[in-house]
Amino acid sequence: MHSRYARPAAVLGAVLALAGAGAFSRAAAEPLTLDAALSRAQTQSPLVTAAEASVKAAEGRARQAGLMPNPEAGLQSENFAGSGPYGRFGAAETTATISQRLELGGKRRTRAVAANAEVDAARIGFTIAKADLTQEVRVRYAEALAAQDRLVLAQETAARAEGLSKVASTLVEAGREPPLRALRAEAASREAAAAVIAAEAEALAARRALVTLWGEPGETIELVRGPEAAAPTQTTIDPSETLDVRQARADLQTARAVIDRERAAGRPDLTVQAGVRRFEQTGDSAMIVGFTAPIPISNRNQGTVAAARADATAAEARERLALARSVRAVRDGEASLRAANARLEVLDSKIVPQAQTAVDLARGGFEAGKFSLLEVLDAQGALTTARTELIAARLERAKALAALERAAAQ
Repeated sequence: MHSRYARPAAVLGAVLALAGAGAFSRAAAEPLTLDAALSRAQTQSPLVTAAEASVKAAEGRARQAGLMPNPEAGLQSENFAGSGPYGRFGAAETTATISQRLELGGKRRTRAVAANAEVDAARIGFTIAKADLTQEVRVRYAEALAAQDRLVLAQETAARAEGLSKVASTLVEAGREPPLRALRAEAASREAAAAVIAAEAEALAARRALVTLWGEPGETIELVRGPEAAAPTQTTIDPSETLDVRQARADLQTARAVIDRERAAGRPDLTVQAGVRRFEQTGDSAMIVGFTAPIPISNRNQGTVAAARADATAAEARERLALARSVRAVRDGEASLRAANARLEVLDSKIVPQAQTAVDLARGGFEAGKFSLLEVLDAQGALTTARTELIAARLERAKALAALERAAAQ
């Protein structure tokens, strides 16, 4: 019987050895604090690079929008290669001209205003990309810490289950417990050993999810737990001035500027022309001047103007929606933080210590023959549940803080 009950101990020892090897490899990894993770993400993330490139593209379009049209040079020969006196080039007339299209109706001004509005919107979008990345890094880092805590909890639970299985087998051999109790302890030990393997995989996956944010999925890191972050003060979070509302407001300004631009685009331009004409037959020359302008009979750009007005209406609706969502996000974040703080306080100061005390008493009483194995297993299960909830409460607080930091970002 002794050899049968020693098997789970051997299995658990192998599992803990594998987990210890993983811990050793992490110990050799580079320590990474939350601040360092935020810095690496902001400097290396492809998302930030793409958003920054969008700003540069908008700035290039704005520079282009402020330029006037280039002049055009022309050269034209007439009255040659015909019949009679026009059969040779001697009777030809050669004209060299320079023409310039003059943009009327404020085209260049409205085009530049619209392009500059797009630059402002792109810059806010760049700031939003960085703020979103910061929030995601905070959440991923907190999730990785939570996965690491769950791994430690699983290892400690497995170690307790192994010890309890040994004690149970000893008591069975001594005739103080029925064999069914040892089988129950053996099953609990094997289940705890399997939980260690699952927790190890979850911890590794959480770290990979973190380092992927700056494009290094194969990097090995060691998390460094820092002090608890403080919540942003409520007075600094104005729902009407969050990044999302400012982005919607900038999009609305862009849409309104596009209306003016398209209205101006429907007004006809004037092209002036000046040049010199040379008469080959006499060798004389003369100046020519002229202008051309389109006649806006059917195409006055009215369709594009109507589309721009519809886009502005949609932008107004999105601004109202962004404001409503911003108010909800701030209020929900504050409520979630209050709830997480309250839950964390109760778990950390009362529930977990009480559950630990119950396990110690039950374990001591079981070894002294005062409590049954079932009472010890129930107490250990309650402790594991309480510590799991404590880890979840810390994670929820970190997520609420990240959401509030995102709402307060400027």
